[in-house]
Amino acid sequence: MEAIALRDVLAAMPLRLAFMGTPDFAARSLGTIVAAGHQIVCVYTQPPRPAGRGHELRKSPVHELAEAFGIPVKTPERFRDADVLAEFAALDLDAACVVAYGQILPKEALDAPRLGCLNLHASLLPRWRGAAPIQRSIMAGDEVTGVQIMQMEEGLDTGPVLMSETVRIASHDTAGTLHDKLMETGAELWPRTLAALERGSLQAVPQTEDGVTYAKKISPAEARIDWSRPAGEVCDHIRGLSPFPGAWFALATPKGEVRVKVHFAEPEKGEGEPGEALDGHLLIACGRGAVRLQRLQREGRGVMEADAFLRGTSVPAGTRL
Repeated sequence: MEAIALRDVLAAMPLRLAFMGTPDFAARSLGTIVAAGHQIVCVYTQPPRPAGRGHELRKSPVHELAEAFGIPVKTPERFRDADVLAEFAALDLDAACVVAYGQILPKEALDAPRLGCLNLHASLLPRWRGAAPIQRSIMAGDEVTGVQIMQMEEGLDTGPVLMSETVRIASHDTAGTLHDKLMETGAELWPRTLAALERGSLQAVPQTEDGVTYAKKISPAEARIDWSRPAGEVCDHIRGLSPFPGAWFALATPKGEVRVKVHFAEPEKGEGEPGEALDGHLLIACGRGAVRLQRLQREGRGVMEADAFLRGTSVPAGTRL
């Protein structure tokens, strides 16, 4: 009997897929894959976690969407456990689609599907490998980023790239707005990628080792604004941390020191000691130039435009932040 090529077999039947993801960013991809008619036999997501004032257990966005689609959901605490790996291998998958799952997959999991595990990453690799590519790209002043689907390897975001799309970073983008752009663009990559996978026409492009950077997780210490930096860098820092965790400064008030987050600022001309208010309208001196604070959030309150903030909190000229 004549041997049948793998691509001919795949072309004759739909791919048998698992989806692995947790936050809203991943849920958008799950919805797009399902809408494109692909067969997802199982969804893996993080277990329900306490949330809100009542600390009630809350299912992840991916969990809720999968249940709405009627797809079986699994929520292992540790994917490395032997019984979890055995159950995953028993699914007899063609491929797994991974988007911000939240757990590191061991080699046994990566090798279990016939065509491996594919991961959507929110940068143009090898720039910004790691946990926080969206925030880091803005904080570094990048003007272009993108989304890529890669073949997963044991290394941190080192696998060959299968599909790619660039996205411009606008001067007014924050981590929040860029997240949403990349979420939409990344979701739309999946139907193209999976169709090419079914045809056997995907081209895997190895990553270069030139220009490798790492997007380490944002630490609490990084969030405090360093006014000694140039104004443009301060603005990028603020945009890159908005809305979460929020770049902040400490403000002395008659009732004691309070923490104020800044969600948007723009550079302006101005000179003074770094951290000095140059007027009564939130123009703050930096190491070079100054920034005008435009959206702020005093602890325990909502985000406000500058005028509304100043109606309740005075920051006169000469105030040191």
